[in-house]
Order: sequence, then structure tokens, then C-alpha cells
Amino acid sequence: MAMMVEGRYRARLADTPGDLRAAQRLRWHSFLARNHPDTGDGLDADAMDATCSHLLIEDNRSGELVACCRFLVLRNGADIGNSYSAQYYNLDRLASYDAPMVEMGRFCVDPARRDPDILRLAWRALSRQIDEARAGLLFGCSSFTGTEPDQYADAFAMLRARHLAPRRWLPRVKAPQVFRFARALRLMTPDPRRAMAAMPPLLRSYLAMGGWVSDHAVVDRQLNTLHVFTGVEIGTIPPARQKWLRGTA
Repeated sequence: MAMMVEGRYRARLADTPGDLRAAQRLRWHSFLARNHPDTGDGLDADAMDATCSHLLIEDNRSGELVACCRFLVLRNGADIGNSYSAQYYNLDRLASYDAPMVEMGRFCVDPARRDPDILRLAWRALSRQIDEARAGLLFGCSSFTGTEPDQYADAFAMLRARHLAPRRWLPRVKAPQVFRFARALRLMTPDPRRAMAAMPPLLRSYLAMGGWVSDHAVVDRQLNTLHVFTGVEIGTIPPARQKWLRGTA
């Protein structure tokens, strides 16, 4: 991918070990520093890093890394077992998916940065990768901070009411500890304002594109999150959102 520059920021792929370490440091600060302040060398790293490509968003003036994510291109559903998500969700139903797929993970923005242009550029750069792969499905895990679901009751009730995955793709339970929100909150009517306020920004972006989620959340105590499997079928993204993603709106 050629470097993309928009305003104050630039997007590019990591191409050196130093680039990867910078992404791992930002991930550690975003996901682990609060709960594991004394662990290791301050890097969030795992075996998936070697098989993924890493998207970096940097400040043009300082070169500082302000956001990053990693992504993995799969030939089709037959490769779904190679994904990070497959460690936590039974994705057998997606094994029949007959087009390329892209998994996005470890998306994070420097906690000190609040500029919406960062997220906008990240999505546009990722959209270019999706187009180059001719992917039909983008998927990953969207995380809520903390492991207590009660504070997110309206958000989970909204996901159950409006955004569950089509049955043919619906992930089944695999992780040892989950919150089955579709079952637990089946009688709850969510408050839309509270629900959307509690949605993580990444998940809101997925939902704006017509995304869908699993019917349960995985309790991840290492990262101190509750995460839901999230997918969006590229061909069903509304035209206006397609234009926004490609920077043509």
C-alpha cells in the first residue's frame, strides 16, 4: 500500500521490526498498561503478529504513532481457523464463505488523542486493503472496556434487538467464559441514547456500515474486556458509507 496522507496524518504499512515494536508499545499502553503495569517490556505481542500486516497512522509533523491495527487476509472461509477470532468463537458456519475475507484486530488510538480524523484515515486506509484483497467480509472482535456486563446492558440489548448476525454466519460459543446477552436480555427494551453512548467507537463504525455481531460476548480477563465477534459484508455497506470510506463523499 502506498502511503496515504490526509491533513495532519499519514497511513502506511509497517515495514521494519521497529515499526512493529512501535505498534506493540501503543497496543500495550491501550490494552494492558492499566491492569498489567509491571509486565514484561511494555509490548503487547503474540504469535499472530508474524502472520498479519500492520497499519500505522502517524502524525505527519512529529512522526509519532497515533493509531494502529493489524489485519489478516484469508483466501475464503476455509482459512477461518487461522484467524485470531477463531481462538474465542466457534466459526464453523463461516467455513463455507466463498470469497476472500479480512480480519482486523488490535485497533487502538493513542488515549491522549481525540481527533476524529485519525479514525477516518484509518478506515480509509483499511478500505483500500479490503478493495485490493477483493474481500467480501470484514470481521474482528469489538471490545467493551471491563469485564462486568451490567454497565453495558442497554448496549447489549440494542445489539440483540437490531444487530445479531444472520443465522447462517452466527458464531457459536467456544470460550470458557462468556456473557450470553441475547439470552439474558431478551426481555429488555434498550434506551437508544444510553445504548449508543456505551458502544465502543470501533463497534459504532461497524454498525454504521450494516455490521452484525455474535449473540454472546467473550470475557477476556487478560485484556480486561468484553468482546463480541463483529462482521460486515462489504457488498451490503450503504452507498453513502461506501463513499465516506473511500474518501469520495
